[in-house]
Amino acid sequence: MQTSLRLRRTLQSLHHHRLNLKPPITNHPSPSIIRTLSTTSPPPSSSDAEFRKYVGYAALLAFCGAATYYSFPFSDNAKHKKAHIFRYAPLPEDLHTVSNWSGTHEVQTRNFHQPETIVDLENLVKDSNEKRAKIRPVGSGLSPNGIGLARAGMVNLALLDKVLEVDKEKKRVRVQAGIRVQQLVDEIKEYGLTLQNFASIREQQIGGILQVGAHGTGAKLPPIDEQVISMKLVTPAKGTIELSKEKDPELFYLARCGLGGLGVVAEVTLQCVERQELVEHTALSNIKEIKKNHKKLLSENKHVKYLYIPYTDSVVVVTCNPVSKWKGPPKFKPKYTKDEAMHDARDLYKECLTKYRADEITAKSPENNEQVINELSFTELRDKLLALDPLNKDHVIKVNQAEAEFWRKSEGYRVGWADEILGFDCGGQQWVSETCFPGGTFAKPSMKDLEYIEELKKLIEKEEVPAPAPIEQRWSARSQSPMSPAYSSDEDDIFSWVGIIMYLPTMDARQRKEITEEFFHYRHLTQSQLWDRYSAYEHWAKIEVPKGKEELAALQERLKKRFPVDSYNKARKELDPNRILSNNILEKLFPLSDTV
Repeated sequence: MQTSLRLRRTLQSLHHHRLNLKPPITNHPSPSIIRTLSTTSPPPSSSDAEFRKYVGYAALLAFCGAATYYSFPFSDNAKHKKAHIFRYAPLPEDLHTVSNWSGTHEVQTRNFHQPETIVDLENLVKDSNEKRAKIRPVGSGLSPNGIGLARAGMVNLALLDKVLEVDKEKKRVRVQAGIRVQQLVDEIKEYGLTLQNFASIREQQIGGILQVGAHGTGAKLPPIDEQVISMKLVTPAKGTIELSKEKDPELFYLARCGLGGLGVVAEVTLQCVERQELVEHTALSNIKEIKKNHKKLLSENKHVKYLYIPYTDSVVVVTCNPVSKWKGPPKFKPKYTKDEAMHDARDLYKECLTKYRADEITAKSPENNEQVINELSFTELRDKLLALDPLNKDHVIKVNQAEAEFWRKSEGYRVGWADEILGFDCGGQQWVSETCFPGGTFAKPSMKDLEYIEELKKLIEKEEVPAPAPIEQRWSARSQSPMSPAYSSDEDDIFSWVGIIMYLPTMDARQRKEITEEFFHYRHLTQSQLWDRYSAYEHWAKIEVPKGKEELAALQERLKKRFPVDSYNKARKELDPNRILSNNILEKLFPLSDTV
């Protein structure tokens, strides 16, 4: 299998340079020449030797050209038809391919466990520890960096997804850690309860969303790990242990954001809130207005986020508040219909399709093309637009301008339950980097959050980065979990979270590789110019391990300055001495003293 994978990578690497290869040579030496070369003859003259040398070169070149022609695929619009010489053996039936949602990280494993009961999980952890067999905890696989993936083996709790207990009076629920966020919300709404806050999507398993320190938005609302009242952890060395503020508080706070390295989270008790309807207000603003109203926006809104659009002055401001604050839903009539809001993006797509895909236009009637375009959401249409020329800065700017116009015409109000309103359509597959840094206190914001954005936008324009929209900025209160990027001992501290993005709107391997390289250049610029100055640290589900030794060593030292790495590693040694719960990311970021 490894040989097959290496062969495929080699072919893909060569295919990347397909257009630089010379056309195949089809002229072959005649049979008489071949027979002459292979029979015994008197010593050749110098002219004969020269002739034979050049015939040999011609034969070799012909063979290489033919091999190239038949081995590598042509583009979809090539006039030729490729011949398939190579056939890859199918994967064995017991080999599972597991990838994250964006398709940026993937592993193949024969050991993918899904226990059906807590006893099954406990036996699996015990047996695996005795055999020193890896069982890395993995949730829904949504983390952009694939933090839950491990080729040697994984354990997934999707079958442990029950609500075990609801305390309506205390507003608490006890659940199995494999339950998905949306499933949990649906099951507890009959009790009038919901979660305090939500991330952008709802498909995460509760265990996973807690372990990576995920967050929603709202300067008064902490990251989701702060909702944990108690938890049950299945550990390799100490079996099943129960943790809370009262039972081993130091380990409890450490394990709430434990990155899956201290034990498999089996059960969690969460502090919930009353289910309520929210009013979402979306408006287009600009940097000048944001600066003027920023403190007021943070203090007066339960939830608030900004979506910046690179190469424009546009800022989308989204606020959410309980309906009661408005004395009922606001009366508002939109100025534009959904079709009118989509008009600029659709026109741009038609224009670009003519420029980049003229052959497709002739293959389909204009009516059919327009029908397809009109059925797309904005994020789907944005993906299609970017796919036409994703790294052309001028093209990306046009797409961003169309997005700004879409948001201008989408201004208005929306009313719904919190789990419906607080979600956000993040678009298609993507690379993303999100950093968290201090933003002062709730009573006195430092305004460093806006300074960070201004510098980031200037950096993008100076370096001509083909940066698509949006740059997303959210806020949270502090977390008491020491491994959280938003950890603080001061309960009044607030933190800003800023995410940059590059979409992967195509399945073409070469194009995805080029986008990936450009994204990491983009990320490196922010890292080198901004992170240290603003004490910014990446979200655990989005941090990428450097390939270079020097860069990795620098990252390890940097993490030690912010997080209690020694305490975390000490707990790992005590709870998982054989490191069966670990994977490459944990081993690289938090090397133990005995790691080779």
